[in-house]
Amino acid sequence: MAVIVQLVQGLQSLAGHLTNPANLTQILATAFIGIALILILTQIAQRINVDKNAPPEVPYWIPYLGSAIAFSVNPIGFYEDNRKKYGDVFTYTMVGRKFTVCLGIEGNNFVFNAKLVDVSAEESYTPLTTPVFGKGVVYDCPNHMLMEQKKFVKWGMSNDAFRAYVSEIEEETRSYFQRWDNKVGGKGDLFTAMGELIINTASRTLMGPEIRGLMDESVAQLYHDLDDGFQPINMFFEWLPLPSYFRRDTAHRKMRDIFMKVIEERRANNITDKTDMLQSLMNQTYKDGTPFSDVDACHLMIALLMAGQHTSSTTATWALLFLAQEPQLVKDMLAEQKDVLGSADASLTFDALKNMTLLDNVIRETLRLRPPIIMILRKVLRPLNYTGTDYVIPKGHYLAASPIATQVDEKYYKDAYKFDPRRWESIVEEDSGETVDFGFGKIAGGGARNPNLPFGAGRHRCIGESFAYVQLKTLISTFLRMYELELTEKGMPGSDFTKMFVQPELPVEINYKPRK
Repeated sequence: MAVIVQLVQGLQSLAGHLTNPANLTQILATAFIGIALILILTQIAQRINVDKNAPPEVPYWIPYLGSAIAFSVNPIGFYEDNRKKYGDVFTYTMVGRKFTVCLGIEGNNFVFNAKLVDVSAEESYTPLTTPVFGKGVVYDCPNHMLMEQKKFVKWGMSNDAFRAYVSEIEEETRSYFQRWDNKVGGKGDLFTAMGELIINTASRTLMGPEIRGLMDESVAQLYHDLDDGFQPINMFFEWLPLPSYFRRDTAHRKMRDIFMKVIEERRANNITDKTDMLQSLMNQTYKDGTPFSDVDACHLMIALLMAGQHTSSTTATWALLFLAQEPQLVKDMLAEQKDVLGSADASLTFDALKNMTLLDNVIRETLRLRPPIIMILRKVLRPLNYTGTDYVIPKGHYLAASPIATQVDEKYYKDAYKFDPRRWESIVEEDSGETVDFGFGKIAGGGARNPNLPFGAGRHRCIGESFAYVQLKTLISTFLRMYELELTEKGMPGSDFTKMFVQPELPVEINYKPRK
């Protein structure tokens, strides 16, 4: 009891000491001097620890955080400003990590085509992706296994598959917008609509009828909880005991169990005539004889469901926002549809979509101006010399490419920040003619020197690029046939760079009315 009394008396004494005006002033002055000393020492340390062979480093005042605040507010502006000071290659600190960004077409090529012995995509992304997708797939396995996994899913990206997908996506789109007012129109939540529609169409075409049947029920909430696992904080602080992490992990287990149940039912009933992606993954084996297990198949299905969701939904949203400002362009796109299809009421087809070049250019221009991913990362495994310079990027740094830097560069695109789909009518993108097969089919080997790389390049180029174009073209075409659209009084939204995938600042609403 005496000890407790002494403790209370001690706390009272401390409280009195701290609240005494004279003492409080002294404490605040001491704290101010301490902070100032830390900032000064931080600047001195940056100058003392300079490696003469390392790329120039962006100075910062706040230890550990470094340039995190400046970068997160406007990464494009951050890159442009520092590029003027330091050139195409420079290093910055963010949340205790060193990032060496390589800009320009040579920088893109250096990062995208770096050798596996020098850099690792797996070590960069696994803290973010493995808890969401699951173990054994994508970045939670050796690169050669990922290449084979891409080959497993590639059959679902064939032209024959796309021919079936178009009618299904058109049907899903028309069905979805029945919930909007189809008589007088109104104001619609565009971003939410595109997000839900993208996942509905992806599940309808790639996942199989059992999964699509669940999308409006239990899977929708599971998807939301998994989606919360794709935040910047997950990459930097994967060990935090946050409620969102627990929800993410629970959602992953439940989603895996849903896929597993479908697999077990198909095996029990000897169902082998399904043509969806899940059926294909149920019967795969790696080249070395290692079986691709049912759990692996479930995890890869989750990856397929999640991976293209943000990129396609944000692209669809931005494209329609841009078109809302361009009524004449919309008229031209509708005229193109009528010209290609022969009638304004004819159903869309895969072969017809291939001939809608203006529609294709709208999507291409949207991706140029609003790519969902600002920064592509690789972790440096051993000191790496940057081609044509004396710079040596140290082991442990994160190598970063930012294709948006060239996609809005006046050197390559006149009026680079202007939305102008017709610019692509006169642009001929370079093609070296080289092809490389990383294990999932031949792709352009020299493509990383292209200034426009919304889907990446090299061995990690997005395998879903062709599907994304089919999905987006069908969705946008169908929407434009159904509705006239214009921006609300808020105008064009800005970009929210605080998310892992850059999206419009929410909420994103649009004025619409049915076409006569």
